[in-house]
Amino acid sequence: MTEPTAPETTPFEQDAAPTSETPEQPLEERGSNRSRRPSSKAFREFMASQWAPAPAPVVERDAVADHTERRRAAISERFPGERLVVPAGSLKVRSNDTDYRFRPHSAFAHLTGLGTDYEPDAVLVLHPTVDERDGEAVPTGHEAVLYVRPMAGRDTEEFYGDARYGEFWVGARPSLAEIEARTGIRCVHLDEMLDAVGKDAGQVPIRVVPGADQATSNAVDAIRGAHEENGERDAELLEALSELRLVKDAWEVEQLREAVAASIKGFEDIVRALPRAAEHARGERVIEGVFGARAREDGNGTGYDTIAAAGDHATTLHWIRNDGQVRHGELVLVDAGVEVDSLYTADITRTLPVDGTFTETQRKVYTAVLDAADAAFAAARPGVRFREVHEAAMAVLAARLEEWGLLPVDAATALTDEGQQHRRWMPHGTSHHLGLDVHDCAQARAEMYLDAELRPGMVFTIEPGLYFKSDDLAVPEELRGIGVRIEDDVLVTSDGVENLSAALPRRPEDVEAWMASLTRG
Repeated sequence: MTEPTAPETTPFEQDAAPTSETPEQPLEERGSNRSRRPSSKAFREFMASQWAPAPAPVVERDAVADHTERRRAAISERFPGERLVVPAGSLKVRSNDTDYRFRPHSAFAHLTGLGTDYEPDAVLVLHPTVDERDGEAVPTGHEAVLYVRPMAGRDTEEFYGDARYGEFWVGARPSLAEIEARTGIRCVHLDEMLDAVGKDAGQVPIRVVPGADQATSNAVDAIRGAHEENGERDAELLEALSELRLVKDAWEVEQLREAVAASIKGFEDIVRALPRAAEHARGERVIEGVFGARAREDGNGTGYDTIAAAGDHATTLHWIRNDGQVRHGELVLVDAGVEVDSLYTADITRTLPVDGTFTETQRKVYTAVLDAADAAFAAARPGVRFREVHEAAMAVLAARLEEWGLLPVDAATALTDEGQQHRRWMPHGTSHHLGLDVHDCAQARAEMYLDAELRPGMVFTIEPGLYFKSDDLAVPEELRGIGVRIEDDVLVTSDGVENLSAALPRRPEDVEAWMASLTRG
């Protein structure tokens, strides 16, 4: 990676102690000591000259723009007469002066349709609109304005001198006109945002999405003043934005279908790479890398850190270290999802026999988990409460664990709130909503999530599992070190659910046949 350069200065003697004439250099400026960038007038003038005119881009309105307009209207109805501030977020430092790839806050992406890494620091503001009726101001909705940092001209120092935002360093950013054409939202320079937000402070209530961007939150707090209720009011906004995503529109469902299709290709890549993984000292990394390559080639990246858990590692629910061996005769649990450019992600898990064939014991555990998943599928339909999907899966697992003699009580007792002994081997939930976040709608109220009835358009996972750790003395030795999870992404329809990931085999005999077809020859 090339290094940012600093303007040329008087040569700095590294061994010279600071004096009153040479004040000590601030720490934040010392990153530029490794190299120098010319700052002469001649250099600046030459850098600003002889560039061909940029071709006029052909920009069309994004297909999602009509949907985002409806989403903004829905949130507008929840907060009449209030100003709503929704930041995209800022670049996050990975190490020293290198940043992570930018990903906007999901609420911002949902309301604007902007994904990937185009708009760090942008802020969407919904300004309240009013009509005068009988001498009173009556709220009529909101005007959406998108405040964006546009690309600087090539006659500016930012063009070549700003390693974080400059075009020479990180590429061109879209203009205000381009973003406005894509989104259908009026776009204004980011520098005007704070004046616009604070123009009637004290008269118009202001809410800001908490946790999206601390700098923006601090600026909003400075405008509206420090009031104890600010935190609660902001949390209500985040809650509403989260609940707005509980039911997906047609465009969102299509994005999730694309994410699932790309993820299925990634699982096929994994199966083809299993022989190589089994010969590598860190075979789990081979699996992670193969899926990650597919995610970057066909999408924006992975929607979350890939879990590539072989052997006993599969009994660790979120094993993402992925530094273990992939051994012959064992299972490998892979929990992975491609995030497409719109930022919608799949979330799929398959547990695969490394050698392509389940042992008798592995098949026994796998079949129990599959039966639990099938029970959850059978229960899921409109009008059923979200929690009932989990309960259906748990009833199967508790019965199977009782049959195997593992429960200290009968299954019926274990399934009571006072029991739950079966959860020793499956401590997580069976389902979670899926969308822009892998655990989507996480700030929704319980009555809108766990206790809510399923509605057409909801997308969630079904993912029961059993995890028998290698040191678990409550199970026979033959089960120790076996972890199995089967996870699919489902869409609620008018009369049931559609398994979006059904193209990826689930039954043990189908998994074996599928793996064999991918590794022949």
